Amino acid sequence: MQDAFDFNAPPPNPATDAGELTAAAGRVQELHGLLDRYSHAYYVCDAPEVPDAEYDRLYRELEVLESQYPQLVTPVSPTQRVGSPPLSAFDQVTHRVPMLSINNAFLDGEVEAFDQRCRDGLGLSGEDPPIDYACEPKFDGLAISLIYENRRFIQGATRGDGTTGEDVTLNLRTIRSIPLHLGEDAPDGRFEVRGEVLIRRADFARLNAAQETAGEKLFANPRNAAAGSLRQLDSGVTATRPLTFFAYGIAGFDAAHSSFVPQTQSQILDWLVRLGFRVAETRETVRGASGLLTYYAAMAVRRTALPYDIDGVVYKVNRLDFQEQLGFVARAPRFVIAHKFPAEEVLSRVLAIDVQIGRTGAVTPVARLEPVAVGGVVVTNATLHNFIEIARKDIRVGDTVIIRRAGDVIPEVVASLPDRRLRDAMGQPVHAVMRCPQICPECGSHVELPPGEAVARCTGGLVCPAQRKQALRHFASRRAMDVEGLGERVVDQLVDAGLVHSPADLYALTAEQLAGLDRFAEKSADNLIAAIARSRAAKLDRLIYALGIRNVGEQTAKDLARYFGTLEALMAADGLTLMQVPDVGPVVADSIHAFFAENHNREVIARLQAAGVRWENISVVSVQGPMAGKTVVLTGSLPTISRDDAKAMIEAAGGKVSGSVSARTDFVVAGEAAGTKLEKALSLGIEVLDEAGLLQRLQS
Repeated sequence: MQDAFDFNAPPPNPATDAGELTAAAGRVQELHGLLDRYSHAYYVCDAPEVPDAEYDRLYRELEVLESQYPQLVTPVSPTQRVGSPPLSAFDQVTHRVPMLSINNAFLDGEVEAFDQRCRDGLGLSGEDPPIDYACEPKFDGLAISLIYENRRFIQGATRGDGTTGEDVTLNLRTIRSIPLHLGEDAPDGRFEVRGEVLIRRADFARLNAAQETAGEKLFANPRNAAAGSLRQLDSGVTATRPLTFFAYGIAGFDAAHSSFVPQTQSQILDWLVRLGFRVAETRETVRGASGLLTYYAAMAVRRTALPYDIDGVVYKVNRLDFQEQLGFVARAPRFVIAHKFPAEEVLSRVLAIDVQIGRTGAVTPVARLEPVAVGGVVVTNATLHNFIEIARKDIRVGDTVIIRRAGDVIPEVVASLPDRRLRDAMGQPVHAVMRCPQICPECGSHVELPPGEAVARCTGGLVCPAQRKQALRHFASRRAMDVEGLGERVVDQLVDAGLVHSPADLYALTAEQLAGLDRFAEKSADNLIAAIARSRAAKLDRLIYALGIRNVGEQTAKDLARYFGTLEALMAADGLTLMQVPDVGPVVADSIHAFFAENHNREVIARLQAAGVRWENISVVSVQGPMAGKTVVLTGSLPTISRDDAKAMIEAAGGKVSGSVSARTDFVVAGEAAGTKLEKALSLGIEVLDEAGLLQRLQS
């Protein structure tokens, strides 16, 4: 190490010989290694190797060298963690592998049932040994995805809705526990790490003390502080916040680009430690349901002694091949569950009951409460779920009620205390139980309670103000009409400015109107107008999906388009006809029929047509293709056809591509490195085709 360095040395002469540049480059690389090592020891291992003054001296030396030789500055330099100029907004990132939510358990019996479901899903009998599980604390932070390319950190994003998140790369670069480059043990291709950004309790206390000294608003809790810090448009602000990153898994891992191929979740965590990431020190591998419950009990005792907040523990089937075999249900994996700690409960009083219309039309009663602290957060509102629950729990205005909050879950009213209820002189309750409104307070449309459901819904759909922004975001999304540039911020501005009331209004916008909005330059306005114009030509299934019909996802939209061929035929279909479509049951059929029965929804469709929006109708021939009514599963890599192309060919021939093998699968198309899906197909006696067999079936 060089002990002497002239911090006041003048900038080099342009004619500086190559030898000086080479020496400087070597010293820069040496400083990178030292500073990364000391930073890792301090921020990840909590074991500083050198005094702060020594770290600062080396850091300053690197700064001076980089100022003298700008060509030596790289994105992975320790000096590049200080933040960048403020952004106008975050870009959207589509996760290649969705960041799914996980199911919760609160009771021991639910954990035992989870273990039994895993055993059943793996075909294990009572004589087979217990399943091994990887157990970790459930961090109370913000889920994050980190993308590395050729071992360098290139992009980071929030979880968002699980499919699309916000690009917060610049902010994540300021977090010193996130490596900017990985060692030789890391894959040299694309590598995705998943984990949680949080603020430790001691750091949170210091942060709030600094806020108070500066006369700024105090943060409610560490999680809110972490979320707010990570979503700063100015990464320089983020750099001042004491954020920490804990890794808990990987996604999108390409074994072909790595010398290490993990077999278990516990191996993944150990590997992440070797790569320089921080993971939970309290992780364990246990056997069976009894091991899960023992770990939970131990963590409940240790919870208050941990340096960070947790709201439960997470159990994952340890073997990765078992995870693949168990697969997914809806939007959650079958092989993992979160065992939450008991909720905190307090008493408060109901001041009023308001009605809120959700983004999907759900009519939700909300209790306005006397402010009360629950788990470090002051609560003034709590959900009452629905009007059936209000009647069942007999909750009225003025009642003293029990409020429950578990972790980051929305507070709820658990029960009322009737003996404390307000009563008149005759001893009768002053307030009656609130009934569900029949008219939407936002748009005046009818409120309906679908048969067999507990949640009432506004039928306003595309024109209800409460649903408008969400309807527009969905309409413009990539999988729907694909209007590039029409993100959440722009939609908010358009609606708030009164320029857009329904999707049809998008096609009447002008560049001049957009240019008048905040942070809209002429070029960005022109680009958005062009993107809206391109979306006038759409496929029928994308349009059906874009309309936002409740219970109609992408696959159902494709099934409807193939079955009816035209939007007019779909709009005219009754419930019985709709249920002739594969996988469309009475609930989905009722949703579709109710949507098109509303005049305002039909008016929006008519206005879309008047604005020049056109969609491809589907001929009867394609509906009755060689794979009509067939369910196909793709697994492995085909020799000459990509998976997306194979899926498109199957769907064009009338088939449906599923992600999992079941008794209803008609055949499986298997390529190189086919996994457990192929094994399951063989065990069920399902027909298996290679690429040649698929092409022959398509051409038959």
